[in-house]
Parts: sequence; structure tokens; C-alpha cells
Amino acid sequence: MKNSSIRVISMAAIMGAVAFVLQYFSFSIPVLSPFASFDFSALPEIVGGFILGPLGAILIIVVKLGLILVFKGTSSMFTGEVQNFILSCAYVLPAILYYRKNRTKKGAIIGLTLGSLLSVFIAIFTNLYLIFPAYIYLYGMSWESILGICNAVNPLISTKLTFVAFSVIPFNLISRAVSSVITFFLYKRISNPIKKFIQ
Repeated sequence: MKNSSIRVISMAAIMGAVAFVLQYFSFSIPVLSPFASFDFSALPEIVGGFILGPLGAILIIVVKLGLILVFKGTSSMFTGEVQNFILSCAYVLPAILYYRKNRTKKGAIIGLTLGSLLSVFIAIFTNLYLIFPAYIYLYGMSWESILGICNAVNPLISTKLTFVAFSVIPFNLISRAVSSVITFFLYKRISNPIKKFIQ
């Protein structure tokens, strides 16, 4: 294996570890989603992906989730970790692929917007048809109980439709928008030292 490849893998592992650490600095927005918390772990994933490419981004995500399982375990019978992987990939990969063909500020903005929107759409699908159904099955719950938990913190939520409208969409839009804005303003400042390391 060439030294450059080793450096790329090493950098992906380092950024995955950084993403893992950032998971500890999380906070919830209960009125939007009592089941999710916001953190800044997407920043190493998207910045690292812009530099290392899509495979590097996936490696960063895998390292992050691997460390979470080793040091924190799972509190959702792996449904949360599966959702984290799916939505992280849905966010970073479109942004990375677009930016690699349009390496301008405009290209970065469009790429981040595409990734954010796709992540929101994927979140709607996975919450309704994959993650929550699995969670409900594994914990012996029902959609009624899930909606009841949501309704307790947000009276606007009473059906699956309102759950999507007042929880899934705003939560994911806000989290991706925050990550995208921070990435846009910080990328150039931190990308040069990383590029020098892997070259």
C-alpha cells in the first residue's frame, strides 16, 4: 500500500474519531423530535469527504459508528445507528460528488443543498417505513404510542403526517442547514493542512 493511501486511511480514521467525540456534545430539540438529538459529527464527515472523496467519507462514518458501538453501545437495538449511517451517507455523498465536479463556492453551496434536501427526503422514508417500524417491532410498541410520546411535547403531532410535518422535516432541515453553513465557512481554513498531510 502506498504511503499516500495509508495517509488517507489514517486521516479518515482520525476524522471518524473526531466525529465520535463530537457526538458527546449533543443536545435535543424535544419540541421537534423527542427521539433524536443534534450534534456536530456531520462536520468531519462532510469536510473529510470533500477532501478524501466518497469512500473516505463512508470510512469516516463507519469509524464514528464503530467507536460509538464500542464505547457507548446501542440504546435502540441498532436502529439508531442504522439510521445514522443512512442519513449521513444521504447527506454527504451527493454534496461530495457534486462538489468534485464543480469545485467552486457555488458548487459547494449547490452540493450541500442537494445533500441536505436528499437527507430530509430519505429521513421521511426511513422514519415511516424502516427505522420506526423496526423500533416498534423490537420494543413491542405501536405507532400510537410513538405518536403519543411526540404529542406530549408537541400538541401539533397526532398522526404520521403531522409527525413528518412537525418533527422529521424541521429537525432534519435545521440540523443539515447548520452543518452546511459551518462547513461552507470553515472548509477552506482547515482543508489545506489536511491536504498537505495526505499528499
